[in-house]
Amino acid sequence: MADFDIAIIGGGINGAGIARDAAGRGLSVLLVEQDDLGSGTSSASTKLIHGGLRYLEHGAFWLVRKALIEREVLLQIAPHLIRPMRFVLPINPERRSKLLLQLGLFIYDHLGGRKILPPTRKLDLTQDPAGQSLKPELRSAFEYSDCWVDDARLVVLNVLDAAERGATIRTRMRMINVVRRDVWHFMLECRGRRAPMTARILINAAGPWVGQVAEHLLQIPGRPPLRLVKGTHIVVRKLFDHDRGYIFQNSDRRIIFALPFERDFTLIGTTDNEFTDDPSGAIPTGDEIAYLCGAANEYFRTEITNKQVVAIFTGVRALHDDGSKKPEDVTRDYYLTLDESKHAAPLLTVYGGKITTYRRLAEEALDRLKHVLRDTPHWTAHVPLPGGDFSHDGIEQLIADVRSRWPFLSEPTATRMVRAYGTRINRILGTAKSLGELGPNFGADLTAAEVRYLMQFEWALTADDVLFRRTKLGMRLSKVERERLHTFMIGPPAKAVNA
Repeated sequence: MADFDIAIIGGGINGAGIARDAAGRGLSVLLVEQDDLGSGTSSASTKLIHGGLRYLEHGAFWLVRKALIEREVLLQIAPHLIRPMRFVLPINPERRSKLLLQLGLFIYDHLGGRKILPPTRKLDLTQDPAGQSLKPELRSAFEYSDCWVDDARLVVLNVLDAAERGATIRTRMRMINVVRRDVWHFMLECRGRRAPMTARILINAAGPWVGQVAEHLLQIPGRPPLRLVKGTHIVVRKLFDHDRGYIFQNSDRRIIFALPFERDFTLIGTTDNEFTDDPSGAIPTGDEIAYLCGAANEYFRTEITNKQVVAIFTGVRALHDDGSKKPEDVTRDYYLTLDESKHAAPLLTVYGGKITTYRRLAEEALDRLKHVLRDTPHWTAHVPLPGGDFSHDGIEQLIADVRSRWPFLSEPTATRMVRAYGTRINRILGTAKSLGELGPNFGADLTAAEVRYLMQFEWALTADDVLFRRTKLGMRLSKVERERLHTFMIGPPAKAVNA
Protein backbone atom coordinates (compact mmCIF):
# COMPACT_ATOMS: atom_id res chain seq x y z
CA MET A 1 0.00 0.00 0.00
CA ALA A 2 1.53 3.32 -1.10
CA ASP A 3 1.55 6.40 1.12
CA PHE A 4 -0.10 8.47 -1.62
CA ASP A 5 -2.15 7.90 -4.74
CA ILE A 6 -0.33 10.73 -6.53
CA ALA A 7 2.96 12.54 -5.93
CA ILE A 8 3.44 15.77 -7.89
CA ILE A 9 6.80 17.40 -8.54
CA GLY A 10 6.40 21.14 -9.01
CA GLY A 11 4.47 23.84 -7.17
CA GLY A 12 3.73 26.07 -10.16
CA ILE A 13 0.28 26.60 -11.60
CA ASN A 14 0.07 23.19 -13.31
CA GLY A 15 1.14 21.21 -10.25
CA ALA A 16 -1.13 23.32 -8.05
CA GLY A 17 -4.13 22.79 -10.32
CA ILE A 18 -3.59 19.03 -10.49
CA ALA A 19 -3.19 18.83 -6.70
CA ARG A 20 -6.45 20.71 -6.14
CA ASP A 21 -8.43 18.64 -8.64
CA ALA A 22 -7.06 15.33 -7.38
CA ALA A 23 -7.62 16.13 -3.70
CA GLY A 24 -11.20 17.17 -4.49
CA ARG A 25 -11.77 13.75 -6.09
CA GLY A 26 -10.87 12.04 -2.82
CA LEU A 27 -7.35 10.99 -3.85
CA SER A 28 -4.40 11.17 -1.49
CA VAL A 29 -1.98 13.75 -2.87
CA LEU A 30 1.56 14.87 -2.15
CA LEU A 31 2.89 18.04 -3.79
CA VAL A 32 6.63 18.72 -3.58
CA GLU A 33 8.18 22.09 -4.48
CA GLN A 34 11.92 22.78 -4.21
CA ASP A 35 11.39 26.50 -3.53
CA ASP A 36 8.33 28.65 -2.79
CA LEU A 37 4.97 28.06 -4.44
CA GLY A 38 4.79 29.81 -7.80
CA SER A 39 8.34 31.10 -7.46
CA GLY A 40 9.33 30.20 -11.02
CA THR A 41 7.51 30.91 -14.27
CA SER A 42 4.09 31.10 -12.61
CA SER A 43 4.91 34.39 -10.88
CA ALA A 44 6.70 35.85 -13.92
CA SER A 45 3.81 35.90 -16.38
CA THR A 46 2.15 38.88 -18.08
CA LYS A 47 -0.68 38.47 -15.53
CA LEU A 48 -3.35 37.74 -18.12
CA ILE A 49 -6.22 35.30 -18.42
CA HIS A 50 -6.76 35.48 -22.16
CA GLY A 51 -7.46 33.52 -25.30
CA GLY A 52 -4.30 34.67 -27.02
CA LEU A 53 -5.40 36.92 -29.85
CA ARG A 54 -2.13 36.51 -31.74
CA TYR A 55 -2.47 32.71 -31.81
CA LEU A 56 -5.26 33.10 -34.36
CA GLU A 57 -2.61 34.07 -36.93
CA HIS A 58 -1.00 30.67 -36.39
CA GLY A 59 -4.28 28.85 -36.94
CA ALA A 60 -4.44 27.72 -33.30
CA PHE A 61 -8.24 28.03 -33.19
CA TRP A 62 -8.72 25.10 -30.81
CA LEU A 63 -6.24 26.52 -28.30
CA VAL A 64 -7.84 29.99 -28.50
CA ARG A 65 -11.34 28.55 -28.12
CA LYS A 66 -10.31 26.44 -25.14
CA ALA A 67 -8.64 29.44 -23.48
CA LEU A 68 -11.57 31.77 -24.16
CA ILE A 69 -14.00 29.31 -22.56
CA GLU A 70 -11.71 28.99 -19.54
CA ARG A 71 -11.44 32.77 -19.27
CA GLU A 72 -15.04 33.07 -18.08
CA VAL A 73 -14.89 29.89 -15.98
CA LEU A 74 -11.93 31.25 -14.03
CA LEU A 75 -13.51 34.68 -13.70
CA GLN A 76 -16.43 33.06 -11.92
CA ILE A 77 -14.45 30.78 -9.57
CA ALA A 78 -11.85 33.41 -8.63
CA PRO A 79 -13.54 36.83 -8.92
CA HIS A 80 -11.19 38.31 -6.33
CA LEU A 81 -8.00 37.35 -8.19
CA ILE A 82 -9.29 37.76 -11.75
CA ARG A 83 -10.95 40.86 -13.13
CA PRO A 84 -12.15 41.94 -16.56
CA MET A 85 -9.87 44.31 -18.44
CA ARG A 86 -10.39 46.14 -21.71
CA PHE A 87 -7.46 46.18 -24.14
CA VAL A 88 -6.73 48.98 -26.60
CA LEU A 89 -5.23 47.85 -29.92
CA PRO A 90 -4.10 50.88 -31.96
CA ILE A 91 -4.63 50.46 -35.68
CA ASN A 92 -1.29 50.55 -37.50
CA PRO A 93 -1.79 49.62 -41.18
CA GLU A 94 1.97 49.17 -41.63
CA ARG A 95 1.85 46.20 -39.26
CA ARG A 96 -1.55 44.62 -39.92
CA SER A 97 -4.47 45.87 -41.95
CA LYS A 98 -7.57 47.21 -40.27
CA LEU A 99 -9.64 44.54 -42.01
CA LEU A 100 -7.40 41.76 -40.69
CA LEU A 101 -7.64 43.09 -37.13
CA GLN A 102 -11.40 43.45 -37.43
CA LEU A 103 -11.78 39.89 -38.67
CA GLY A 104 -9.52 38.53 -35.93
CA LEU A 105 -11.43 40.37 -33.21
CA PHE A 106 -14.77 39.21 -34.61
CA ILE A 107 -13.55 35.60 -34.34
CA TYR A 108 -12.12 36.31 -30.88
CA ASP A 109 -15.48 37.65 -29.70
CA HIS A 110 -17.45 34.64 -30.91
CA LEU A 111 -15.12 31.63 -30.78
CA GLY A 112 -15.42 30.93 -27.06
CA GLY A 113 -19.12 31.54 -26.45
CA ARG A 114 -18.54 34.81 -24.58
CA LYS A 115 -21.33 35.53 -22.06
CA ILE A 116 -19.96 37.89 -19.41
CA LEU A 117 -17.38 40.13 -21.05
CA PRO A 118 -18.37 42.99 -23.37
CA PRO A 119 -17.62 42.78 -27.11
CA THR A 120 -15.11 44.65 -29.26
CA ARG A 121 -15.73 48.26 -30.20
CA LYS A 122 -13.87 50.87 -32.22
CA LEU A 123 -12.22 53.88 -30.52
CA ASP A 124 -11.46 57.37 -31.74
CA LEU A 125 -8.12 57.99 -30.03
CA THR A 126 -8.35 61.71 -30.67
CA GLN A 127 -11.37 61.83 -28.34
CA ASP A 128 -11.03 58.83 -26.02
CA PRO A 129 -8.86 59.13 -22.87
CA ALA A 130 -6.94 56.04 -24.03
CA GLY A 131 -5.40 58.19 -26.76
CA GLN A 132 -3.96 60.83 -24.45
CA SER A 133 -0.81 58.88 -23.61
CA LEU A 134 -0.26 57.70 -27.19
CA LYS A 135 1.50 59.44 -30.06
CA PRO A 136 -0.83 61.80 -31.95
CA GLU A 137 -0.47 59.98 -35.27
CA LEU A 138 -2.33 57.03 -33.72
CA ARG A 139 -5.89 58.13 -34.37
CA SER A 140 -8.03 55.00 -34.07
CA ALA A 141 -8.03 51.67 -32.26
CA PHE A 142 -10.08 48.65 -31.40
CA GLU A 143 -10.96 47.84 -27.79
CA TYR A 144 -11.67 44.25 -26.75
CA SER A 145 -12.02 42.18 -23.57
CA ASP A 146 -9.74 39.84 -21.67
CA CYS A 147 -8.90 39.44 -17.97
CA TRP A 148 -6.09 40.31 -15.56
CA VAL A 149 -4.94 37.87 -12.85
CA ASP A 150 -2.73 37.87 -9.78
CA ASP A 151 -0.72 34.90 -11.04
CA ALA A 152 1.20 33.90 -7.91
CA ARG A 153 -1.88 34.10 -5.70
CA LEU A 154 -3.76 31.91 -8.17
CA VAL A 155 -1.10 29.26 -7.55
CA VAL A 156 -1.23 29.64 -3.77
CA LEU A 157 -5.02 29.48 -3.57
CA ASN A 158 -5.15 26.31 -5.67
CA VAL A 159 -2.64 24.75 -3.27
CA LEU A 160 -4.53 26.08 -0.25
CA ASP A 161 -7.75 24.48 -1.53
CA ALA A 162 -5.87 21.24 -2.17
CA ALA A 163 -4.52 21.25 1.38
CA GLU A 164 -7.95 21.93 2.86
CA ARG A 165 -9.20 18.90 0.91
CA GLY A 166 -6.51 16.70 2.42
CA ALA A 167 -3.43 17.13 0.20
CA THR A 168 0.02 17.13 1.79
CA ILE A 169 2.10 20.13 0.72
CA ARG A 170 5.88 20.21 1.09
CA THR A 171 7.68 23.38 0.04
CA ARG A 172 11.45 23.97 0.17
CA MET A 173 11.93 20.24 -0.24
CA ARG A 174 13.56 18.09 -2.89
CA MET A 175 12.67 14.62 -4.03
CA ILE A 176 15.77 12.40 -4.21
CA ASN A 177 16.68 8.73 -4.61
CA VAL A 178 13.69 7.86 -6.77
CA VAL A 179 13.15 4.18 -7.52
CA ARG A 180 10.42 2.97 -9.85
CA ARG A 181 8.83 -0.36 -9.06
CA ASP A 182 5.15 -1.31 -8.87
CA VAL A 183 4.93 1.92 -6.85
CA TRP A 184 7.30 4.88 -6.73
CA HIS A 185 9.79 4.92 -3.85
CA PHE A 186 11.54 8.20 -3.08
CA MET A 187 13.08 10.31 -0.36
CA LEU A 188 12.16 13.87 0.57
CA GLU A 189 15.05 16.01 1.74
CA CYS A 190 15.09 19.39 3.46
CA ARG A 191 18.21 20.82 5.11
CA GLY A 192 19.74 17.40 5.58
CA ARG A 193 16.63 15.81 7.06
CA ARG A 194 15.15 12.96 5.05
CA ALA A 195 11.85 11.08 4.95
CA PRO A 196 11.06 8.01 2.78
CA MET A 197 7.71 7.93 0.98
CA THR A 198 5.85 6.03 -1.73
CA ALA A 199 3.21 6.88 -4.34
CA ARG A 200 1.23 4.91 -6.90
CA ILE A 201 1.64 7.58 -9.58
CA LEU A 202 4.26 10.27 -10.14
CA ILE A 203 3.52 13.49 -12.05
CA ASN A 204 6.39 15.59 -13.36
CA ALA A 205 4.98 19.13 -13.47
CA ALA A 206 8.28 20.90 -12.86
CA GLY A 207 7.82 23.52 -15.58
CA PRO A 208 11.16 24.63 -17.02
CA TRP A 209 12.88 22.01 -14.84
CA VAL A 210 10.80 19.17 -16.29
CA GLY A 211 13.71 18.03 -18.47
CA GLN A 212 16.19 18.11 -15.60
CA VAL A 213 13.81 16.09 -13.43
CA ALA A 214 13.31 13.53 -16.20
CA GLU A 215 17.00 13.16 -16.95
CA HIS A 216 18.73 13.48 -13.59
CA LEU A 217 16.12 12.41 -11.03
CA LEU A 218 13.97 9.90 -12.88
CA GLN A 219 16.70 8.63 -15.23
CA ILE A 220 14.37 8.66 -18.24
CA PRO A 221 16.36 7.94 -21.43
CA GLY A 222 16.08 10.18 -24.49
CA ARG A 223 15.70 13.91 -24.99
CA PRO A 224 12.35 15.27 -23.77
CA PRO A 225 10.24 17.23 -26.34
CA LEU A 226 10.97 20.47 -24.52
CA ARG A 227 11.75 23.98 -25.67
CA LEU A 228 12.65 26.70 -23.19
CA VAL A 229 11.67 30.27 -24.03
CA LYS A 230 12.58 33.21 -21.81
CA GLY A 231 10.12 36.05 -21.28
CA THR A 232 11.25 39.33 -19.73
CA HIS A 233 9.02 42.11 -18.39
CA ILE A 234 9.85 45.62 -17.22
CA VAL A 235 7.98 47.87 -14.79
CA VAL A 236 8.01 51.67 -15.08
CA ARG A 237 6.15 54.50 -13.38
CA LYS A 238 2.61 54.64 -14.71
CA LEU A 239 2.27 55.97 -18.24
CA PHE A 240 -1.52 56.46 -18.27
CA ASP A 241 -4.36 57.22 -15.85
CA HIS A 242 -7.02 54.67 -16.74
CA ASP A 243 -7.61 50.99 -16.00
CA ARG A 244 -7.33 49.64 -19.56
CA GLY A 245 -4.36 47.81 -21.02
CA TYR A 246 -2.67 48.25 -24.39
CA ILE A 247 -1.61 45.68 -26.95
CA PHE A 248 0.98 46.96 -29.42
CA GLN A 249 2.11 45.49 -32.75
CA ASN A 250 5.89 45.47 -33.23
CA SER A 251 7.86 45.77 -36.44
CA ASP A 252 8.93 42.11 -36.06
CA ARG A 253 5.20 41.15 -36.03
CA ARG A 254 5.35 40.22 -32.37
CA ILE A 255 3.15 41.99 -29.84
CA ILE A 256 3.74 43.43 -26.40
CA PHE A 257 1.35 44.48 -23.66
CA ALA A 258 1.42 47.62 -21.51
CA LEU A 259 -0.76 47.11 -18.44
CA PRO A 260 -1.74 49.10 -15.35
CA PHE A 261 0.18 47.54 -12.47
CA GLU A 262 -0.18 48.07 -8.73
CA ARG A 263 -1.82 51.50 -8.99
CA ASP A 264 1.33 53.53 -9.63
CA PHE A 265 3.13 51.49 -12.29
CA THR A 266 2.93 50.16 -15.83
CA LEU A 267 3.98 46.60 -16.71
CA ILE A 268 5.45 46.09 -20.20
CA GLY A 269 6.21 42.70 -21.73
CA THR A 270 7.10 40.26 -22.95
CA THR A 271 10.06 38.95 -24.92
CA ASP A 272 10.33 35.49 -26.51
CA ASN A 273 13.95 34.36 -26.59
CA GLU A 274 15.42 30.88 -26.79
CA PHE A 275 16.96 29.69 -23.53
CA THR A 276 19.23 26.70 -23.01
CA ASP A 277 20.75 27.18 -19.54
CA ASP A 278 19.55 26.35 -16.03
CA PRO A 279 16.19 28.14 -15.51
CA SER A 280 17.30 29.06 -11.99
CA GLY A 281 19.89 31.39 -13.48
CA ALA A 282 17.68 33.21 -15.98
CA ILE A 283 18.27 36.96 -15.83
CA PRO A 284 17.12 39.78 -18.14
CA THR A 285 19.65 41.10 -20.62
CA GLY A 286 20.29 44.65 -21.72
CA ASP A 287 19.09 43.78 -25.21
CA GLU A 288 15.75 42.51 -23.86
CA ILE A 289 15.22 45.67 -21.81
CA ALA A 290 16.12 47.82 -24.84
CA TYR A 291 13.70 45.81 -27.00
CA LEU A 292 10.79 46.43 -24.64
CA CYS A 293 11.63 50.11 -24.22
CA GLY A 294 11.94 50.52 -27.99
CA ALA A 295 8.65 48.74 -28.69
CA ALA A 296 6.79 50.89 -26.16
CA ASN A 297 8.43 54.07 -27.45
CA GLU A 298 6.86 53.52 -30.87
CA TYR A 299 3.46 54.13 -29.27
CA PHE A 300 3.75 56.18 -26.06
CA ARG A 301 4.43 59.92 -26.03
CA THR A 302 6.61 59.57 -22.93
CA GLU A 303 10.03 58.22 -23.85
CA ILE A 304 11.07 55.18 -21.85
CA THR A 305 14.75 54.45 -21.21
CA ASN A 306 16.61 52.13 -18.86
CA LYS A 307 16.56 54.91 -16.26
CA GLN A 308 12.75 54.76 -16.05
CA VAL A 309 12.72 51.01 -15.33
CA VAL A 310 12.02 50.42 -11.63
CA ALA A 311 11.71 46.63 -11.71
CA ILE A 312 12.43 43.72 -14.05
CA PHE A 313 11.40 40.08 -13.90
CA THR A 314 12.11 37.12 -16.11
CA GLY A 315 10.43 33.74 -16.45
CA VAL A 316 11.34 30.68 -18.49
CA ARG A 317 8.43 28.99 -20.22
CA ALA A 318 8.66 25.25 -20.77
CA LEU A 319 6.93 24.67 -24.10
CA HIS A 320 6.26 21.48 -25.97
CA ASP A 321 8.69 21.47 -28.91
CA ASP A 322 6.59 21.35 -32.07
CA GLY A 323 9.49 22.09 -34.41
CA SER A 324 8.66 25.77 -34.98
CA LYS A 325 11.61 27.84 -36.18
CA LYS A 326 10.88 30.93 -34.10
CA PRO A 327 10.32 30.78 -30.33
CA GLU A 328 7.25 33.04 -30.57
CA ASP A 329 5.67 30.50 -32.96
CA VAL A 330 5.98 27.50 -30.63
CA THR A 331 2.59 26.27 -29.45
CA ARG A 332 1.39 27.46 -26.04
CA ASP A 333 -0.89 24.45 -25.71
CA TYR A 334 -0.04 21.75 -23.18
CA TYR A 335 1.07 18.22 -23.93
CA LEU A 336 0.76 15.24 -21.56
CA THR A 337 2.72 12.02 -21.88
CA LEU A 338 1.88 8.89 -19.90
CA ASP A 339 4.62 6.28 -19.42
CA GLU A 340 3.36 3.01 -17.99
CA SER A 341 3.79 -0.73 -18.24
CA LYS A 342 2.51 -3.81 -16.43
CA HIS A 343 5.33 -3.88 -13.92
CA ALA A 344 6.16 -0.18 -13.49
CA ALA A 345 4.29 2.59 -11.69
CA PRO A 346 2.82 5.21 -14.06
CA LEU A 347 4.65 8.45 -14.82
CA LEU A 348 2.76 11.44 -16.24
CA THR A 349 4.82 14.33 -17.63
CA VAL A 350 3.42 17.80 -18.29
CA TYR A 351 4.84 19.98 -21.06
CA GLY A 352 3.81 23.53 -21.85
CA GLY A 353 0.53 25.15 -20.98
CA LYS A 354 -0.72 28.62 -20.08
CA ILE A 355 -2.03 29.98 -16.82
CA THR A 356 -5.40 30.40 -18.57
CA THR A 357 -5.76 26.69 -19.31
CA TYR A 358 -4.26 25.23 -16.13
CA ARG A 359 -7.62 23.98 -14.82
CA ARG A 360 -8.41 22.13 -18.06
CA LEU A 361 -4.90 20.69 -18.03
CA ALA A 362 -5.49 19.31 -14.54
CA GLU A 363 -8.77 17.70 -15.61
CA GLU A 364 -7.16 16.07 -18.63
CA ALA A 365 -4.19 14.87 -16.57
CA LEU A 366 -6.48 13.04 -14.17
CA ASP A 367 -8.63 11.74 -17.02
CA ARG A 368 -5.49 10.15 -18.47
CA LEU A 369 -5.05 8.29 -15.19
CA LYS A 370 -8.65 7.20 -14.54
CA HIS A 371 -7.91 3.63 -15.60
CA VAL A 372 -5.38 3.46 -12.75
CA LEU A 373 -7.36 5.52 -10.27
CA ARG A 374 -11.11 5.53 -9.93
CA ASP A 375 -13.15 7.42 -12.50
CA THR A 376 -14.53 10.48 -10.71
CA PRO A 377 -16.48 13.44 -12.11
CA HIS A 378 -15.06 16.85 -12.99
CA TRP A 379 -15.80 19.47 -10.32
CA THR A 380 -13.37 22.40 -10.39
CA ALA A 381 -15.29 24.52 -12.94
CA HIS A 382 -18.13 25.11 -10.48
CA VAL A 383 -16.44 25.41 -7.08
CA PRO A 384 -14.82 28.75 -6.16
CA LEU A 385 -11.27 29.04 -4.96
CA PRO A 386 -10.82 30.09 -1.29
CA GLY A 387 -12.28 33.56 -0.81
CA GLY A 388 -13.99 33.54 -4.20
CA ASP A 389 -17.49 32.62 -3.04
CA PHE A 390 -19.22 35.72 -4.41
CA SER A 391 -20.52 36.88 -7.78
CA HIS A 392 -18.10 37.66 -10.61
CA ASP A 393 -19.46 41.23 -10.64
CA GLY A 394 -19.63 41.60 -6.85
CA ILE A 395 -16.13 42.87 -6.07
CA GLU A 396 -17.15 46.52 -5.55
CA GLN A 397 -19.96 45.52 -3.18
CA LEU A 398 -17.59 43.32 -1.20
CA ILE A 399 -15.09 46.18 -0.90
CA ALA A 400 -17.90 48.46 0.33
CA ASP A 401 -19.01 45.83 2.88
CA VAL A 402 -15.43 45.44 4.13
CA ARG A 403 -15.01 49.22 4.55
CA SER A 404 -18.30 49.35 6.44
CA ARG A 405 -17.25 46.57 8.83
CA TRP A 406 -13.66 47.76 9.22
CA PRO A 407 -13.89 51.54 8.60
CA PHE A 408 -10.28 52.13 9.63
CA LEU A 409 -9.13 50.62 6.31
CA SER A 410 -8.37 53.12 3.57
CA GLU A 411 -10.04 52.47 0.23
CA PRO A 412 -6.74 51.40 -1.46
CA THR A 413 -5.94 49.02 1.42
CA ALA A 414 -9.43 47.51 1.48
CA THR A 415 -9.34 47.07 -2.31
CA ARG A 416 -5.92 45.41 -2.22
CA MET A 417 -6.90 43.01 0.56
CA VAL A 418 -10.27 42.09 -0.95
CA ARG A 419 -8.60 41.39 -4.30
CA ALA A 420 -6.11 39.14 -2.51
CA TYR A 421 -8.27 37.34 0.07
CA GLY A 422 -11.86 37.86 -1.04
CA THR A 423 -14.37 36.77 1.60
CA ARG A 424 -11.58 35.35 3.73
CA ILE A 425 -10.37 38.83 4.66
CA ASN A 426 -12.16 38.34 8.00
CA ARG A 427 -9.59 35.68 8.90
CA ILE A 428 -6.98 38.45 8.97
CA LEU A 429 -8.98 41.39 10.32
CA GLY A 430 -11.13 39.50 12.83
CA THR A 431 -12.57 41.79 15.50
CA ALA A 432 -10.00 44.56 15.04
CA LYS A 433 -11.32 48.08 15.66
CA SER A 434 -8.24 49.95 14.40
CA LEU A 435 -5.20 49.46 12.21
CA GLY A 436 -3.07 49.44 15.35
CA GLU A 437 -4.81 46.31 16.63
CA LEU A 438 -3.39 44.40 13.63
CA GLY A 439 0.14 44.76 14.96
CA PRO A 440 3.21 46.49 13.54
CA ASN A 441 2.83 48.14 10.13
CA PHE A 442 5.75 47.29 7.84
CA GLY A 443 4.79 49.85 5.19
CA ALA A 444 2.00 50.12 2.60
CA ASP A 445 -0.45 48.99 5.33
CA LEU A 446 1.10 45.51 5.46
CA THR A 447 0.47 44.53 9.06
CA ALA A 448 1.72 41.79 11.32
CA ALA A 449 -1.75 40.20 11.29
CA GLU A 450 -1.59 39.79 7.52
CA VAL A 451 1.96 38.46 7.60
CA ARG A 452 1.10 35.96 10.33
CA TYR A 453 -1.84 34.73 8.25
CA LEU A 454 0.42 34.26 5.21
CA MET A 455 2.96 32.36 7.29
CA GLN A 456 0.40 30.15 9.01
CA PHE A 457 -1.90 29.33 6.08
CA GLU A 458 -0.10 30.15 2.83
CA TRP A 459 3.41 28.71 3.29
CA ALA A 460 5.19 32.10 3.32
CA LEU A 461 8.63 31.76 4.90
CA THR A 462 10.61 34.75 3.66
CA ALA A 463 10.05 38.45 3.07
CA ASP A 464 10.19 37.83 -0.69
CA ASP A 465 7.40 35.25 -0.38
CA VAL A 466 5.22 37.94 1.19
CA LEU A 467 6.28 40.98 -0.82
CA PHE A 468 6.55 39.60 -4.35
CA ARG A 469 4.23 36.58 -4.48
CA ARG A 470 1.55 36.62 -1.75
CA THR A 471 1.27 40.40 -2.20
CA LYS A 472 2.85 42.76 -4.74
CA LEU A 473 4.03 45.28 -2.16
CA GLY A 474 7.76 44.79 -2.68
CA MET A 475 8.13 47.94 -4.78
CA ARG A 476 6.41 50.05 -2.12
CA LEU A 477 8.56 49.16 0.86
CA SER A 478 11.95 50.73 1.53
CA LYS A 479 15.03 48.67 2.23
CA VAL A 480 14.69 49.40 5.95
CA GLU A 481 11.04 48.31 5.93
CA ARG A 482 11.88 45.09 4.08
CA GLU A 483 14.62 44.32 6.60
CA ARG A 484 12.20 44.92 9.47
CA LEU A 485 9.74 42.49 7.87
CA HIS A 486 12.53 39.93 7.45
CA THR A 487 13.47 40.24 11.13
CA PHE A 488 9.83 39.82 12.16
CA MET A 489 9.41 36.68 10.06
CA ILE A 490 12.53 34.88 11.26
CA GLY A 491 11.72 35.73 14.87
CA PRO A 492 13.99 36.91 17.69
CA PRO A 493 17.35 35.16 18.09
CA ALA A 494 17.40 32.32 20.57
CA LYS A 495 18.66 33.26 24.06
CA ALA A 496 21.89 31.71 25.20
CA VAL A 497 21.52 28.96 27.79
CA ASN A 498 24.06 28.87 30.60
CA ALA A 499 25.94 25.64 31.02
